[in-house]
Amino acid sequence: MINIKEAYLNTRNRFITLCSSLETEDYSVQPTEFVSPPKWHLAHTTWFFEQFVLKEFSANYAVYNDDFAYLFNSYYNNAGERVLRPNRGLMTRPTVKEVYAYRSYVDAKMTVFLEDTPPKEALEIIELGINHEQQHQELFYYDIKYIFGNQPTFPTLENNIALKDITEKQEFITIEEGVYQIGHDTSGFSFDNELGIHKTYIHKFKISNNLTTNAEYIAFIESGGYTNFNLWHAEGWDHITKNEIAAPLYWHKIKGVWHYYTLDGFKPVEPNKPVTHISMFEAYAYAEWKQMRLPTEFEWEVAAEHLNYGQLWEWTNSAYLPYPNFSKAPGALGEYNGKFMINQHVLRGASIATPENHSRKTYRNFFQPDMRWLFSGIRLAQ
Repeated sequence: MINIKEAYLNTRNRFITLCSSLETEDYSVQPTEFVSPPKWHLAHTTWFFEQFVLKEFSANYAVYNDDFAYLFNSYYNNAGERVLRPNRGLMTRPTVKEVYAYRSYVDAKMTVFLEDTPPKEALEIIELGINHEQQHQELFYYDIKYIFGNQPTFPTLENNIALKDITEKQEFITIEEGVYQIGHDTSGFSFDNELGIHKTYIHKFKISNNLTTNAEYIAFIESGGYTNFNLWHAEGWDHITKNEIAAPLYWHKIKGVWHYYTLDGFKPVEPNKPVTHISMFEAYAYAEWKQMRLPTEFEWEVAAEHLNYGQLWEWTNSAYLPYPNFSKAPGALGEYNGKFMINQHVLRGASIATPENHSRKTYRNFFQPDMRWLFSGIRLAQ
């Protein structure tokens, strides 16, 4: 069993560290609807503990500010009204200073609460809240990169995450056919969407030991991959033509040379790094061009013990659907995963932005197939 107080404080302090090189002006920017400002992430993750732990289980708890539930709720309809997602960047108030004061207030109350003997139900919600905040710490990296990567001077962020070169020769690992168990069945935390252990029949298949590299993806681009409709889903083709997409997100061709924005600055594309910021549409088209395919999420999970994963979230060819016997918790916490099980695709693994000890082979990440700002990549199967 984890030391819940230590895990709570470490997680909360880590978010402060991630933001340490931001300027005040960076905290409230929202360049597009799917990006949330850093200030909102800091306040929302604090509201989670106030709303679901302190208000429910701490006697005589005084809410820090009655307006904050409206300002920093995300999508929990059971928890009340909220600011619409596209409007999160319109809030200059509360100030950054006030949001940090809010975090300090809630952390102090949570520390006292944890020094007593919280009921089991509260401890389970706190553990969920810790994992929830870790998810937002990863989203912070996606969002600040989008905020900086769409500015003319391409600002940098102090960070300790970097993709590694792929140096191993590509090989395809054979997984034999059989009936395999899928889902989370070990001790330790998991999200509800990982539960519902079940058996799945897997045909014999092969899966790459490596992610696709930038050099390999450039070959796809230069061969006309973005102009050949035969490679694309109809919806994917409509999306790239409508939005004039012809390369991964953050890529720019300058004097015949591909460059891209990273959190360490703007530089020529590094050929041996894994290609990232790829939509499911692009991953599928690349696999078609290679006359291969993407693995299903079940194939990926079965093969995971043979894979060196963790650099990028890996698109699978599986729709995000409930496992057998999936059930939602009552109330607002039941909205965490279940209501998103439509029109999204599963990604497996982890990324360089994933906090330590937050990933596992049964983890089911999910996004709409057009999303590219996440740290996503491609692993081929055949």
